[in-house]
Amino acid sequence: MAASPSPARCTVPLVEVCLTEFDLACLPETGAVFDRLLALHPDQIVVDLSGCRHIDAAAIGLLLDTHRRLVRAGAVLTLRDPNPRIRRILTTAHLDRVLPVVGAPPAGTTTGDVAEEAVRPGPAARGRAAVPARS
Repeated sequence: MAASPSPARCTVPLVEVCLTEFDLACLPETGAVFDRLLALHPDQIVVDLSGCRHIDAAAIGLLLDTHRRLVRAGAVLTLRDPNPRIRRILTTAHLDRVLPVVGAPPAGTTTGDVAEEAVRPGPAARGRAAVPARS
């Protein structure tokens, strides 16, 4: 009996998502969006937090779960442009040691122009392997 052909793997280089609300109340919907994004097998997911005013422990847990799933697939999760309050929360939770956190793209550039900067992960947290940068 012939084996059925394996499904074609859809790979996209970069997926960007902009979050304005990111807490327990919207976690089911946000989790479903991340599941759909992961099904695309992206090389990188950039989560733009520039319009987000609040993040809680449940949201951080979802980011870490998404990060783990991407690392297993050889991909990277990057956080972009969190406001100072959210940046403090990420630092306090040591998430900035696990995930790359980058600023806003320079004015006049497209997001594709700064994708290479976002791929470079920060240092790994204790007990975790560093995510290799893609070249």
